[in-house]
Amino acid sequence: MGKAFKDKDMQAVIGWVLRLGVLISMLVVFIGGIIYLYRHGHTTASYHQFKGVPDFVTGIPNIFSAIVNGRGRAIIQAGIILLIITPIVRVAFSIVGFIIERDWLYTGISVIVLLIILFSAISGHAG
Repeated sequence: MGKAFKDKDMQAVIGWVLRLGVLISMLVVFIGGIIYLYRHGHTTASYHQFKGVPDFVTGIPNIFSAIVNGRGRAIIQAGIILLIITPIVRVAFSIVGFIIERDWLYTGISVIVLLIILFSAISGHAG
């Protein structure tokens, strides 16, 4: 009975991690969108020349410095990064839950899944 109680508790925690991750990322994107529209909502888009991705969106340090400067697109980008990180945090919480339950098979599988996700994210290789 104790293990079933732990399973339910861990499932509840993992569910809250997913909900909070999505809600926080939505809030950050929404705030960034408001700031972006406040600063750039009156400008007319020019589609004659492609400008590409701004420098402040191409790396984590650049995003942080742009957030400090209050740039809306950087805040939106941070919200998207939070949304991407949410399932990674979920896998990490699963690992902790399996360690608490002493379920070594699923701990090992979850560690492998986490390493694959991290390797794919860092190296840029998918599947």
